[in-house]
Amino acid sequence: MSGVLKVTLVKSMVGRPEKHRRVLRGMGLTRMNRTVVLKDTPSIRGMVRKVSHLVRMEVEA
Repeated sequence: MSGVLKVTLVKSMVGRPEKHRRVLRGMGLTRMNRTVVLKDTPSIRGMVRKVSHLVRMEVEA
């Protein structure tokens, strides 16, 4: 895997379990509609998978 991922928080973390909140903060997502650019690594993919119902992901080359 190479390239970058653009991850956007599309649903609020209010009322979500603390594990989900920690994953989102670890990716740098603290507010709604905030987008972060992250390296495409297996660990980041795993984090996105854990909170896939809260984020939108785009793959960039």
